Amino acid sequence: MKKLIVLLSVILLLVTGCSITTLSNVDIGSNMKTILSEKTKFYNVYFEGYKYYVPKGLSFIDKDDYNAKFVDKYGNRYFLYVDAISYYHSIENSYEENDTSHYSRKLDYNKKTGYIQIDKKKNNYYLINFMFNYAKMEAYVPKDELIEVVNNMCFVLRSVDFNDKVLESLVGENVLDYQEESFNLFDTNSSDDNFLDVVTKYEDEEFSKSMDEEQIDLDNE
Repeated sequence: MKKLIVLLSVILLLVTGCSITTLSNVDIGSNMKTILSEKTKFYNVYFEGYKYYVPKGLSFIDKDDYNAKFVDKYGNRYFLYVDAISYYHSIENSYEENDTSHYSRKLDYNKKTGYIQIDKKKNNYYLINFMFNYAKMEAYVPKDELIEVVNNMCFVLRSVDFNDKVLESLVGENVLDYQEESFNLFDTNSSDDNFLDVVTKYEDEEFSKSMDEEQIDLDNE
């Protein structure tokens, strides 16, 4: 009977395409390789021209067409910007690895490119700039929560999926904004109005851990 249960479990995994993956508690690079290398077809957030998946454990604070703010169970805040314009025009990844950063890598998985740069700030906090697949996330977090935050970002960024036909229609109708001072995905020090200046916001620890805003929980069932 036990053998039958094991066999059925293996068959179920093969049929559903699911896999059991153990992520490291200490190795950011290993986790990114594992998560970003896997293809996903799970989505729970939909907008005109694109969709993505937000993992269980993250909740929305606010969202609109191309920006979103999340909070995790520790109170860490994540800022997401989806650059449909750069995707539409196939802007190439121009990031160069930074030797002075705590962690800096160019990324290339499944024909999707990007980078991650983590810089140490004051009070043992770290600023994460993570761009992948024409979307960027930032967060300002304590060192002992870096691994889990980066993992969460990986799950979101790898899932971003654009609808070419819809974007072509939006661009043709000038629905998308073509301002010359648009947000630069490859600028790790951007303070453009399209994306919040994370360092300024998070230097106030009470802000970084505040849960006062009404959260919009995702249905991940």
